Amino acid sequence: MSVKYTPVQWNRVKYCYDALLVAGTILFLAVFLPLPPEALGHTRPVDPQITNARAFGACAFVMLSIILMIGPLARLDDRVLPLLYNRRHFGVLTCLVALTHAYFVLNWYFAFSPTDKWAASLSANTSYGQALGFPFETLGIFALLCLLVLAATSHDFWLKFLGAPLWKGLHMLIYPAYAAVVGHIALGALQSQEVTTFAWITAFLSLGVAGLHLAAALQARMSPDPQAHAVPDPAWREVCDVTDLREGFAQIAQLPDGKRVAVFLHEGQISAISNACAHQNGPLGEGRIVNCLVTCPWHGFQYDVRNGQSPAPFTEKIPTYRVRLKGSRVQVDPVANPPGTPVPPVPLSKAARV
Repeated sequence: MSVKYTPVQWNRVKYCYDALLVAGTILFLAVFLPLPPEALGHTRPVDPQITNARAFGACAFVMLSIILMIGPLARLDDRVLPLLYNRRHFGVLTCLVALTHAYFVLNWYFAFSPTDKWAASLSANTSYGQALGFPFETLGIFALLCLLVLAATSHDFWLKFLGAPLWKGLHMLIYPAYAAVVGHIALGALQSQEVTTFAWITAFLSLGVAGLHLAAALQARMSPDPQAHAVPDPAWREVCDVTDLREGFAQIAQLPDGKRVAVFLHEGQISAISNACAHQNGPLGEGRIVNCLVTCPWHGFQYDVRNGQSPAPFTEKIPTYRVRLKGSRVQVDPVANPPGTPVPPVPLSKAARV
């Protein structure tokens, strides 16, 4: 059994992105590991193995928090969009750091257990009916399993094999995994802290993740709906006013079927394509046009906005939409054309109006 897929090509940006991820991880550990015991909430010396476990655990939590902040931040401010690029590598590195944390924990706290270390970690505390005494080890193992699944299925093979909707649904495990990590920290490491510094850091990061997602959702809900204007012809979906368009950028609207369309202005002409990248359903409307090609901000796939086709030798295609102007209002036909269908752009300066 085999699945044909088009791998994302390595380039200078990817190398720089990954180099910064590794450098940031090393810097975090280099700062954390030499911290004195009192900075870690202890009044007595701490064994190096415990310090190692906490350093890698704290690093994994910070990395996971940043990963979950990037998405809503990019929707609130498009200057954050470059951080979306290659985010899967960020997730894989986070999984490796979390595995290292688990290695130090198992080989210190359960080094001399007569049973298997993983079994011992699950059977050491079985007070599932308590709140503060809840087995935080179980939460950590659950989160680690989620991260392993996400890392193992991050390759393009699984995206093509499972299909974008199922693959994306599987990767939503990142949210219950994060909730489990917060619980793992709150019921575990923070219970033995004699200072509140790490409790405040944990609360700041977890509330930051929740707050940014809420802010992004509220912004999307509060954005003006172009359909609030009177549109005599309900067969066409009104997107925006021509004054809202910016050269090289898109306006995004949701269609009656739930899909999103991205309307671009390029060289004084308007074109409309699907907002979903054929690779991983990335938000094409958040990309920018260069030489008539819009680049997906997630993994760099490109499409010609006039026909929805990737430049040769690539073969990816996305649906296109017909566009028209009604006065100064930009409208699209909500019925998508087959992927890769050329559609003549609508010039702003000509009488392509109805």
